[in-house]
Amino acid sequence: MNQTDLHENGTPAWGARRGPVMPYIPALDGLRALSVIAVIVYHANSGWLGGGFLGVEVFFVISGYLITLLLLAERERSGTVSLRDFWMRRARRLLPALWTLLASLTIWCLFFDRERLGMLRGDVFGALTYVSNWFNIWSGSSYTSAFSFAPLRHLWSLAVEEQYYLVWPVVMLIVLRRMKQRALPLIGLVFVAIAVAIAVATAMVYRSGPIDTFAKTPEQFMSIFGHRVLRIDFLYLGTFSRATGLFLGSGLAMMWRPWTLARGKVARTGRALDLLGIGAIAALGYMMWSFRTVVESVDVGQQGYGLLYQGGFFLVGLASIVAIAAVTHPRSEFGRWVIGNPIFVWVGVRSYGLYLYHWPIFQLYRKSAGTPLTLEQFCWLMLVSLVVTELSYQFIEIPIRRGKLLPWWRAQRASLGALQMRARRKVGAAVLLVSVLPISAVGALVTADVVPDDITQNLNDNEDAVTNVMISTTTIVSTDTTMVVAPSTPVTLAPVKRIDVLAVGDSVMLGAARKLKAKGITVDAEKNRQFHESLQIFGYLNATGELGDNVVIHLGTNNGTTKQTLDRIMKALVNVRQVVFLTTHVPTRGWQRKTNALIAALPKQYPNVKVLYWNAITQEHPEFFAGDKVHLKPAGQDFYVEQVLAALGRS
Repeated sequence: MNQTDLHENGTPAWGARRGPVMPYIPALDGLRALSVIAVIVYHANSGWLGGGFLGVEVFFVISGYLITLLLLAERERSGTVSLRDFWMRRARRLLPALWTLLASLTIWCLFFDRERLGMLRGDVFGALTYVSNWFNIWSGSSYTSAFSFAPLRHLWSLAVEEQYYLVWPVVMLIVLRRMKQRALPLIGLVFVAIAVAIAVATAMVYRSGPIDTFAKTPEQFMSIFGHRVLRIDFLYLGTFSRATGLFLGSGLAMMWRPWTLARGKVARTGRALDLLGIGAIAALGYMMWSFRTVVESVDVGQQGYGLLYQGGFFLVGLASIVAIAAVTHPRSEFGRWVIGNPIFVWVGVRSYGLYLYHWPIFQLYRKSAGTPLTLEQFCWLMLVSLVVTELSYQFIEIPIRRGKLLPWWRAQRASLGALQMRARRKVGAAVLLVSVLPISAVGALVTADVVPDDITQNLNDNEDAVTNVMISTTTIVSTDTTMVVAPSTPVTLAPVKRIDVLAVGDSVMLGAARKLKAKGITVDAEKNRQFHESLQIFGYLNATGELGDNVVIHLGTNNGTTKQTLDRIMKALVNVRQVVFLTTHVPTRGWQRKTNALIAALPKQYPNVKVLYWNAITQEHPEFFAGDKVHLKPAGQDFYVEQVLAALGRS
């Protein structure tokens, strides 16, 4: 049914057994296509479309609109809402492709990446129960972690929608039980007001400023049932904070029902709405281009992109409802010929499967979430995603959704019965093999040990080689404040022991800490360390007199820096004979070029600085790096130590 197939007799009275059928509106699939394309481009390379993740918010608005319309249409036709029928339709629509993905991914890991199974178990459980968003919040599996494998990370948004599908029909059943039809616009305004309240609450819960560990930034954490979680994960992934779009879409549905638009004055506003629709699509495009990230890296570390949490999501929702209102108007030329064109509709119809499959395919190839794809890689991985999506759509989703799977199975059994015994045995063996694979995969998934990935395991193995110089160094022999010393007895102080070579760094240096320590270097390195955090270390050692003649600094994996920060660092190291700075090697991050340029300029201003061009000398050695192209494999660690010693003049 298209936009013109509306009921000629209008909408019947409430409780009647005849009434409107929700018309198929191709332009809504067109909007879905634009949204999923934006998300996929962002997932491929965030540098191409930094705000592409906002496509998920558009999806939420569309879902709120369509689901509410379906419930309203059913209520007008039958006088009630069948929860069982609604949930069964949703299950046939959503579960087959999801289960196919989970089974396929688990089988893949069973054969090709078995060590991942233990880490994958929680994500699979969260996906099966549609609580992926809360699992990620609870476990601290941040959406923005660039170095994670996380092939099911994207399912958080499907969890939000499924939780909405479970609750919203019940809400509508209660709201509409005795509600007059003329009161629908008022209820719609109430839903919009709730969306505004959620947006205000999100802005109030959000905290600006750097995000680090609880000890360093306690204000960036909150408690859920006594469990500490990161505030920004709660806001980005949480069902309540992300319900803004769902409520806006639901509110629009109460006021903008396609089967009533052909009557009344609004029928003559198609052209004006088209102009508004073009403006809304342009606004969405602008926001996707200008909203550059979820969490941004600044000189003081990582912090939330404030505009996003302080009204940004709400603005996206408003633009989305304007676009939906425009393209669903029965006389919308923009909706019919532009947004509803056949290519967009084809993609939009398959948008669920495309969203579902593309991210795991990307991850199986690149191994870590933050590794950007090249244009060539993106093109052929998209081709794979489209093929997998189409196979799933034609042979799994559609047959189950239309109830054709059981008749097909009966036909196959009948044809099998006509075969000779030998042929039947072969077919039976093939069926048994296909059945055993997912069962074996599930068994392996349940019993697998939780084995950290290679990067995490290496960092954990090197923790014992690190010295926290601000805790472990001291110049006083005794700190017993109760000791009584006779006036004539001098207090004995231990001689100050200066640190010969001090290396200060982040997780890249941490990965080579044991090998650096074996060469006599004192290593103070920790994950997620920022440039500005080294100031406290150098200030402390200056005060205690323990700063020696050689300092090695390798930071910049987690964020860039500024000239002001580097000048403050060098002010603290002005009396150090030799300071070796390593340039940063983070090809997945935009701050690499600027940070390395600042480091390269230091020797001109500070004669005691020597630059080790780590980024340049490793360009021809990709084999030194793990899957994230940042952290080091054993061979890379050996080369790293060799180059540091050479820069110090100790090779």
